[in-house]
Parts: sequence; C-alpha cells; structure tokens
Amino acid sequence: LVSLFMSDLMVGLVVMPPAMLNQLYGRWVLRGDLCSLWASFDVMCCSASILNLCVISLDRYLLITSPLRYKLRMTPCRALGLILATWSLAVLASFLPI
Repeated sequence: LVSLFMSDLMVGLVVMPPAMLNQLYGRWVLRGDLCSLWASFDVMCCSASILNLCVISLDRYLLITSPLRYKLRMTPCRALGLILATWSLAVLASFLPI
C-alpha cells in the first residue's frame, strides 16, 4: 500500500502540475527538454500505480485462496522483491524509450 501511495503521490506532485500548465496555456510552456522527461515520469508513475494495484490484487488473492500457507508464501523478502519488480518494470517501460 505504501508503494501505491508513493506512485499516486508522485502523479500528484510531479506529473499533474506540468499537465495543468499544458491545459491552461494550450501548449508546452516549460523548457523543451523537460517535455520528454515529464512524459517519462507520467508513464512511469501511472504504470507503477497500475502494477501496484495488480500486486495488491495478487496478494489478496493468495491470502483468500490459501490463508494457512500465506505466511509461508509471502515473506517480507518476496514482498520487497515484488515492489522492486513493479518499480523496475515501470522505469524500464518509461525511460528506456528515451
């Protein structure tokens, strides 16, 4: 949940202010090189948010389907690995195309 919170917070603090300026002025008013960086952060934060929701859904599914084996399956190391994989995939999907 903290990872989902961080991705949504980054959308609100990093992605939305330039997007509001873009909507208000009808064009990109910041430096030109910031446009591709902003687009990458937009894709990264939105992808991380969606992937975090998928991981949370998987976690809840495992808890409901096998509650007695859940503690053995979902260790803190595996949870951290899932969070790192989520953010790594989001970063690769957004910054690699640049």
